[in-house]
Amino acid sequence: MKILRNKRIATIGDAMVVFNPSKTGPLRFVPSFERAVGGAELNFAIGVTRLDMEAKWISCIGDDEFGKLIYNFARGEGIDVSHVLRTPHIPTSIYFKEIREDGAGKSFYYRNPSPLLELTEDRIDESVLDDVDLLHISGVYLAVCEHNIEVALKLIALAQAKNIPISFDPNLRLKLWTIEDARAVYEKVYPSINLLLTGQDEFELLFEGRTVKDVQECYKIDEIIVKKGEQGATVYTATEQYDRKAFSIRAIDTVGAGDAFDAAYVYSYLNGDDIGERLRLANGAGALVATIKGDNEGLPSLQELRQFIGDEKLIER
Repeated sequence: MKILRNKRIATIGDAMVVFNPSKTGPLRFVPSFERAVGGAELNFAIGVTRLDMEAKWISCIGDDEFGKLIYNFARGEGIDVSHVLRTPHIPTSIYFKEIREDGAGKSFYYRNPSPLLELTEDRIDESVLDDVDLLHISGVYLAVCEHNIEVALKLIALAQAKNIPISFDPNLRLKLWTIEDARAVYEKVYPSINLLLTGQDEFELLFEGRTVKDVQECYKIDEIIVKKGEQGATVYTATEQYDRKAFSIRAIDTVGAGDAFDAAYVYSYLNGDDIGERLRLANGAGALVATIKGDNEGLPSLQELRQFIGDEKLIER
């Protein structure tokens, strides 16, 4: 008898120690910070595991105290860290967050050089995608180190050889590279992906006046998912368009909301849900994260997400 297993997702990318401000406003007026762990790809992996799927995280971190913190934190979330390298030569990356009164904010990174410099193409074993049901790539990873591009393309080729679907979030970071560089690199990725998970502003910057239909026809992407924040989200397939309104919340900290959306959408996609249900779950996950300060503290369990979107009744005692 065949034993059923949980769906497994693989992702590759950096992780950092995050310093969250004790008050809102410009960093120069913030007297203290709380330490946490973050990073787009790690947030995504955490989001996946909290939704009862398995996640394999491929990375390299410093062999220092902050690196040990990240490694132990990821293991505690149930993430497969068997492909996380540790280097004594480059310290673990850190960043400081600035948060405004409306929940929006800025990030100040200290990640140059990044430990990812040590995760070269020759250190990617072909078995890394064994038993993986989807590969998720983020534009942040592509921007951090130039050689990451070749590593990502190798993983994409391995996924294609194994007929593993690929999701891609541009996660545009113009503090790390120019829009021209991002466009040129992403052009190498688009033809290989099944799901494009992008923000509305990102889409407009990246495609300069081209319509979603133009992009879809050019690259043959199965689904283009456009995240619109408080306006909800829209999914475009080759033949149809699906819209879903956002949940009404009071945003505290919007960092990580996009990663939560991605994790919930991919979870629902792999479970075979229809597009309307995928959007409902993804909008719910993004909304929940925005109500809590921190990168991944608000990433919901499946039960918490179901309760928030109204599928299950909350019983407090």
